[in-house]
Amino acid sequence: MPRVLIVDDSPTEIFKISQILSKNGYEVLSAESGEQGLALARQELPDVVLMDIVMPGLNGFQATRQLSRDPETSGIPVIIVTTKDQETDRLWGQRQGAKGYLTKPVDSKGLLKAINAVLT
Repeated sequence: MPRVLIVDDSPTEIFKISQILSKNGYEVLSAESGEQGLALARQELPDVVLMDIVMPGLNGFQATRQLSRDPETSGIPVIIVTTKDQETDRLWGQRQGAKGYLTKPVDSKGLLKAINAVLT
């Protein structure tokens, strides 16, 4: 059962995405800040990280960059899940090491497709 870490400062978003993932057989971990997400990713080594961008403190771009450059976590694919839908945001996310980019609100098919794409 693949483990997915959701990093988002919105409890509502964490709940929505957790529901989709749990119903489809994923184990779900969650963190409500970039700092907490980094710590949990290093501790738990999930199969995938779903990363919000707009968070207080360490934002999702910064957290993604740290995960992708740390030898312990660089093998964990990060999918950015955000309301930011500009092409420049997508490109910047890729430059930070993200393997996928989804805009909110996410639909279950798109979410599962993006996760399966980075796991195979």
